[in-house]
Amino acid sequence: MIEEFKLAQAPNGSIAADDSSYATSLPGVFAAGDARRGQSLVVWAIAEGRGAAHAVDKFLQK
Repeated sequence: MIEEFKLAQAPNGSIAADDSSYATSLPGVFAAGDARRGQSLVVWAIAEGRGAAHAVDKFLQK
C-alpha cells in the first residue's frame, strides 16, 4: 500500500505522518498506530487512533 499510493516512509519503514495531525504525504490520507509507529503497545495505538479521528474530523470540516 505504501508503494501503491507513493506515501513517504519513516526510517523504520512505517508510513511517515505528522506527529500532531497524523497527515501523511498524500493529502486526505492519515496514519496512526502501528501503521505510523511500527509495532508498538496497544495503548499507543488506541491513543493515536483517537488523535487521528480528531485530525480527520478537523480536516473534513474545512
